[in-house]
Amino acid sequence: MSSLGNVLWFILGGALMGLGWWLVGLIAFVSIVGIPWGKACFVIGQFAFLPFGKEAVNREDLSGRPDIGTGALGLLGNIVWFVLAGVWLAIGHMLSAAACFVTIIGIPFAIQHFKLALIALAPIGKTIVDKNLAAAVRGEQAQDALSKLRDRS
Repeated sequence: MSSLGNVLWFILGGALMGLGWWLVGLIAFVSIVGIPWGKACFVIGQFAFLPFGKEAVNREDLSGRPDIGTGALGLLGNIVWFVLAGVWLAIGHMLSAAACFVTIIGIPFAIQHFKLALIALAPIGKTIVDKNLAAAVRGEQAQDALSKLRDRS
């Protein structure tokens, strides 16, 4: 089912938004200073091309250890990103989502655009993984939270 969704998504606007992500990534790479943002743009651009069956997760949650993009520098990077490019990509995804919601068949596509809009606001520190791996990460986090609650009792 996700393959059919990805094909329809790509044809009906996903290609355009993926190219938008890559364009911003190219601009970031040209500036040299923006290379970390450019790398994130290309990773999320691939996700924007074919989003069904994948999810964005925090790299720290996935690896179990912090890195430069998940700490204070990542937060600062996300603030700079939001001001310079994130808000514009998010607006593009929100407008695309509104257009998709007009038809019943477009609702799943609109939901994907909403997810991409949220990622567009703060992409530094995130990575794209298969839905099953994302579910396993969430399950592990829930198990850790449950253990901490039980330890307090």
